[in-house]
Amino acid sequence: MREFIVEADGGSRGNPGPAGYGAVVRDAATGATLLEAAEYLGVTTNNVAEYRGLLAGLHAARTLDPAAEVHVRMDSRLVVEQMSGRWQIKHPAMKPLALEARGVFPPDRVTYEWIPRAENKHADRLANEAMDAGARGERWSAEGSTADLEAGAPGAGEAPGGEPRLGAPGRQQSRGPGERRSTARGWSAAPDLGAPATLVLLRHGETPLTPQKRFSGSGGTNPPLSEVGREQAHRVAEALAERGTVQAVLASPLTRTRETAEIVAARLNLDVVVEEGLRETDFGAWEGLTFGEVRDRYPDDLNAWLADPAARPTGGGESFAETAVRVAATKDELVTAHAGRTVLLVTHVTPIKTFVRLALGAPPESLFRMELSAASLSAVAYYADGNASVRLFNDTSHLR
Repeated sequence: MREFIVEADGGSRGNPGPAGYGAVVRDAATGATLLEAAEYLGVTTNNVAEYRGLLAGLHAARTLDPAAEVHVRMDSRLVVEQMSGRWQIKHPAMKPLALEARGVFPPDRVTYEWIPRAENKHADRLANEAMDAGARGERWSAEGSTADLEAGAPGAGEAPGGEPRLGAPGRQQSRGPGERRSTARGWSAAPDLGAPATLVLLRHGETPLTPQKRFSGSGGTNPPLSEVGREQAHRVAEALAERGTVQAVLASPLTRTRETAEIVAARLNLDVVVEEGLRETDFGAWEGLTFGEVRDRYPDDLNAWLADPAARPTGGGESFAETAVRVAATKDELVTAHAGRTVLLVTHVTPIKTFVRLALGAPPESLFRMELSAASLSAVAYYADGNASVRLFNDTSHLR
């Protein structure tokens, strides 16, 4: 029985916006590229484009051998988890696409694997070529594609026997529209590392504890949004929809962040992915208390906490140093998984301040020098070489 690897991707320049997909079928034994597919889709969402890429790859594999086994590799965790049956499919636009995908091959002959975006360059480039062609009013053509060469794919441009692959003879590596080469470092003239991963950081809306300025972390009562908080979430949802750049929504597992994220995601026609690393610091015995109450009850512990990022709150909470390690690990995973994309992270005060602090290379005490309002937006862009650019901080203009 033949075995194929299908790599697929889809993108939307805006969400929804001009969209396209790309897919490539490889021989599992040799890694050689057997078929490519790409298409401009017009205006649709990023998730729909990803599913359309999956469908194109599966159908391409079926044309080669309907009896084959297929291993699908995608950088869309949403598609991989839904097609693997671990996540529910809630969005009505994606349900028929997923159903069609399950019918191309018998389910027991298809497996799914999530891969970082950096390992999916061939399909990603095909999707961008299709979108570029659509912007020119043209159809994508394999004859002009450089996707496999730019991705450095095994067997690129060759058939399994080493002969030039159909549609690939004499192709030279080239750069896509708008891409440029630069040796300068820094956010204003970044190296030629492609588009950054842009993390848009949204603090959740108000809860009943927010106006009282009480410690509210991972170990407290897990309060929901107040009516004011829900209104704030709707306002930020409208602002983000108007910008039209967010391609995925991730949220801390706590109630207030999930409620905020669900309101925003519904407006953007996206699903919410829960990310454990985005949870707030655990403030131990200080949960639910004001700063003044903590100072009166635990003065020595509070002074130690203010002086040392490794000090924990009373009662075995989480130190800022421990939070920083968790947030840094989460940041690395997200930057790898979402290179070139704009992702909304709905989280809390300490994680957002930590994302910004790490991007600036600022000391831990800088956390006490930042003010972060409920339902505020901040943004940090991360490049492949580790450089970061703080684009926005504590923006509340959408609430006025």
